[in-house]
Amino acid sequence: MHHESPFTCPRGLLLLAWLLLPSMALADVGASLDDCLLERMRTAGDDVTVGSLRRDCRERLAGQTAEEGAASMPAVSRRLSAEQETMGRPFVITPHRPNYFLFAYNFSDPNTAPFAGQYPGLGDDVFKAVETKFQISLKFPIVQNLLGSGGDLFFAYTNRSFWQQFQTDDVVSSPFRETNHEPEAWLSFANDWKFLGFTNRLNAVGLSHQSNGRAGELSRSWNRLYASAVLERGDLALAFKPWWRLPEDAETDDNPDIEDYLGNFELLGVYKAGHHTFTAMGRHNLDFDAPRGALRLDWSFPLHGQLRGYLQLFNGYGESLIDYDHNVTSLGLGVQLTDWL
Repeated sequence: MHHESPFTCPRGLLLLAWLLLPSMALADVGASLDDCLLERMRTAGDDVTVGSLRRDCRERLAGQTAEEGAASMPAVSRRLSAEQETMGRPFVITPHRPNYFLFAYNFSDPNTAPFAGQYPGLGDDVFKAVETKFQISLKFPIVQNLLGSGGDLFFAYTNRSFWQQFQTDDVVSSPFRETNHEPEAWLSFANDWKFLGFTNRLNAVGLSHQSNGRAGELSRSWNRLYASAVLERGDLALAFKPWWRLPEDAETDDNPDIEDYLGNFELLGVYKAGHHTFTAMGRHNLDFDAPRGALRLDWSFPLHGQLRGYLQLFNGYGESLIDYDHNVTSLGLGVQLTDWL
């Protein structure tokens, strides 16, 4: 009876490859370790031991492997993984929304109407059409795995300011035209549900308060209960965030019709293309007899180190609380410190 040699039949080749692959992988690791040791020994001082060099090289190789693994993750998963690494560090506060500084922020038709009653002496040209806009947004975990539910409780604060730094009038010299404060808390749940090629990575329910911290006729505020779902597909992320405004007393409500302008939901799309990030945000009131909402388009790109260039285009209602019922088109250019992804 004829027997095939194990080195000529396909099954024999597979068996040989299966036996050799671990040793080949170890040989690659060994070669990388040897290369690292030789490189370090050329520059190391006389008091450095071989053991310390070996430990340093192993740590370096492990770090490179971790970075390669992170680079292969989808964009949302990469951010979540990076947040987990810093979550327990006592001197680290995690970014929430993007942090940026738009040096030149040009907007159409400055809105002076809300200020006329409280400051009757101001003229229609009191505000310059070019100002500076910046946003600071931070979050930190309060409780992880709350009551064994698998949900993580977070708190965040976002500050968005509009600074008339180019206004040099003696009456109103470089004022802050508007500053919006938004503290919020939410319970977030990780998920891996698949849908049309997307993975539902996160779901959350939360409570948000937004106000401009002013009194009298310039006061604006509202409270919302919201839900959100984040989906990812490679370097594309989608987030859907509907909300319900908590009722207020009609006598103290500064902006009773704010939902007619800011809408009932927000849809956010973020695409990571190499070192560039493209973002689109849309809001709508779902009232087709009087449709209102907003659209924002962003582009962030690398400049130097962690510093990124940032271009922002906005059209619609609710760019700030003082302008919630005023339609503006704006374009800003500046720098971004942290991105969505």
